[in-house]
Formats: sequence, C-alpha cells, structure tokens
Amino acid sequence: MVNRVVTGAHYGLRDWLVQRVTAAVMAVYVLSLAGWLLVQPQLDYDAWTGLFASNIMRSFTMLFLLSLFYHAWIGVRDIVMDYVHPAGLRLLAHVLVILALVMYVIWAVQILWGL
Repeated sequence: MVNRVVTGAHYGLRDWLVQRVTAAVMAVYVLSLAGWLLVQPQLDYDAWTGLFASNIMRSFTMLFLLSLFYHAWIGVRDIVMDYVHPAGLRLLAHVLVILALVMYVIWAVQILWGL
C-alpha cells in the first residue's frame, strides 16, 4: 500500500479559478483605460479628474485594485509556501504580506473617495 503524505491547504482549483477571473478583470480595466486614453484629444489634469469624478470609474478602479491585491496574495502565498520552509518565517511572511495588502486597500479607498 502507498502511504501518501498530503501537505498544503488544498486551494488548487479555487485559486486557479480566482487567478483567472482576477486576471480577466484586470485585463478589461487596462484595455478600457487604454481605449479611453486613445480617444482623448488632450491629457491634462482636467481630463483625469473628469474621468475619476464618476462613481462608475471609481468603483471599476476599486474592483481592479481588489482583483490585483487578491491575485498578488495568491501568487505570493504560493511562492512563500513553496520556498520558505521554517514555519515561523512562513507565518511572518504571510502576516507581513496580508498587512501590506490591507494597508493598500485602505490607501486606495482614501485616494479614490477622499475619505
């Protein structure tokens, strides 16, 4: 009989799907922003403030940033799980990355909505 030792938390399919969905959201955002940039006759402060004055654009930007942060979390978590073997260092790395990403979310909300 084969004694199989399973390690890890079995994120597999869910994380694979989340990375594809977040990548699609980011691609749509980047293509939309690139399209907007191409049709602008003049890029100045007024054009940028006009674009981000809309709640739709702010929400779309926040969705992009949340997708980016979650996508980054999955990638960094997998790298740390693969290459950092001491449990204490792995936990420290995870906590530091989570704290940084939460701070980025708070900062993004402050920037987009001026809170």
